[in-house]
Amino acid sequence: MWTSTLAATALLAAAGASAQTVLKIGYATSKESHYGVGTTAFCDELEKSTQGRYKCQQFPASALGGEREQIEAVQLGTQDLTNTSTGPLGNFVPEVKVVDIPFLFRDYDHARKVMDGPIGQDLLKKMQGKGLIGLAWTENGFRHMTNNKRPIVQASDAAGLKVRTMENKVHMDGYRTFGLLPTPMAFPELFGALQQGTVDGQENPIPVILSSKFSQVQKHLSLTGHVYSPAVILLSPKVWDKLSEPDRKLFVAAAQKGAAAQRKKVNDDEASGIAQLKKEGMQVVERVDGESFRKAVQPAYANFAKEFGADRIAAIQAVK
Repeated sequence: MWTSTLAATALLAAAGASAQTVLKIGYATSKESHYGVGTTAFCDELEKSTQGRYKCQQFPASALGGEREQIEAVQLGTQDLTNTSTGPLGNFVPEVKVVDIPFLFRDYDHARKVMDGPIGQDLLKKMQGKGLIGLAWTENGFRHMTNNKRPIVQASDAAGLKVRTMENKVHMDGYRTFGLLPTPMAFPELFGALQQGTVDGQENPIPVILSSKFSQVQKHLSLTGHVYSPAVILLSPKVWDKLSEPDRKLFVAAAQKGAAAQRKKVNDDEASGIAQLKKEGMQVVERVDGESFRKAVQPAYANFAKEFGADRIAAIQAVK
């Protein structure tokens, strides 16, 4: 009798254990960054809404590799999720590259309306055909330039600077029109490269500049806001294919909650970050001659129109 009770208890325990799935989710920046905040909100909501059937294990600070490697791992099913910028995503889903065009978005309100509206939702759907499930658009933010050589006030000031970029052809084609020398490099290598002077500068949103402590290795910050950088929570089809329809809805809802938290953190960092970076010793150019950059990038727009369709670009710009 006693042994059968023990066996039954063991079986129940085993059933309870197997009912919980632990998912691995990685991202490039620290746990305290906007990616960390968004990922934690997603994970908490997912665990709560599935009554603990799904739980996350977080791998911040590129512990599972750079963004490109993580997207690849999610596609292969060796990693469950990643919260990644769209920088390297265009290498997997070419249609996404359209949102990487410099000076495409007016401000945060415009960018978020596009990503949450039909255009952004259509791009999420396109990912399924490429072996990735886009759950929701999170956010990286508007990108700004930092360097160790000189203040950048107008496009001509950027000429000749060797600047690390993401492995993103649209960014690189746009930046060349400013006279920059784009140098693609995986994010985990960037701090050391700035420290050693392998590159003069880099470009990233304020939340990334803050959380990566770039003020320790960069002197000048220019608020160029040259590219809006969306981010996305990607799920492996291996996980998605096993989910029931109600669970799929819970995953999407949790991702949307993560997105809201991540955007709020971007807003907060933008509001307080400039003062913080000044305090840390950076020289900040707050008033940049945006017109000179927009003029400089025009030749690249002719190529973007060929690649993505002028009507598609116009449709994004027309969103109010």
